[in-house]
Amino acid sequence: MLSKFIEPGLRVELQSIGRLNEDNNEATKKVYSSKVYDILSDDRMEITMPMEQTKLILLPVDGEYDMVIYGQQPYQCFIRIIDRYKSNNVYILVVELTSNLRKFQRRNYYRFSCALDMHSRALVDEEVKAVEQNAAYSLTPGLPLKHSVIVDISGGGLRFISGQRYEPGSLIYCNYQLVSGGTSRECEVVGKILSAKELENKSGNYEHRVQYVNLDVDDRERIIKYIFEEERKNRHRERG
Repeated sequence: MLSKFIEPGLRVELQSIGRLNEDNNEATKKVYSSKVYDILSDDRMEITMPMEQTKLILLPVDGEYDMVIYGQQPYQCFIRIIDRYKSNNVYILVVELTSNLRKFQRRNYYRFSCALDMHSRALVDEEVKAVEQNAAYSLTPGLPLKHSVIVDISGGGLRFISGQRYEPGSLIYCNYQLVSGGTSRECEVVGKILSAKELENKSGNYEHRVQYVNLDVDDRERIIKYIFEEERKNRHRERG
């Protein structure tokens, strides 16, 4: 129940999922501050309408946001605005959770557990040099790729299992498909290996943690949108 973890008065931050204007090339990064006003049910709450100085920010009904709630233990979830009104001289937004609450760690992106096929390889020297210099380059064609499985993904990186072990600190090319809005799109990203360890129960298989390097804004937004849509599907399944 929401009331077990969240209480009125806690500070809230909202960030838009995707773009407010699909025709605009600039990603929406605005963060809005608010407070929890009341808990209505297991998946709905009231929050105060955000303000900038003395100006109310009229966030749109049906707008979808990544929300962080700051209590003794911060929590994170995805929400959709379903109503807005004035009550007792307070301007209110009614929000509905479209994902489960998860413990939030500052500076981390929302991580989504999954099972996605991926193909990868270590970057060759010329590619590594270009990435480190943040220079334009083309991937060397025809090099063999190793199959792996992504087990969780976020806007900041991913974790995957592979029979190929990559050295921590090395750069790799990752290729996988994400289905968003009914359309499958290819994602090609470069990542830095943060850690690699052999699985205790599966010899010869390695778990890797990866941080994206020089990730394009559009690719990051596409990943976050995919996570949001999958969380919403899971939430609907859980509710029957």
